[in-house]
Amino acid sequence: GEKFVWNEEREKSFEGLKQRLVSALVLTLPSGSGGFRFKGIAFRRGLGGDFCHQGKSIALASSRLNP
Repeated sequence: GEKFVWNEEREKSFEGLKQRLVSALVLTLPSGSGGFRFKGIAFRRGLGGDFCHQGKSIALASSRLNP
């Protein structure tokens, strides 16, 4: 097989992966008080939404639109 060589391109990719892991979205459970908010967005080929409680995401949704 091909020998694996750690190079600058792989280092950059690895650092990007680490950054995405530590900054990943964490969903929370809603408490019994406060209101809810839905933020929706439409793209040319899809829809997305974020269901929030007290400013924290509790559910995410997305769907691709087919012609």
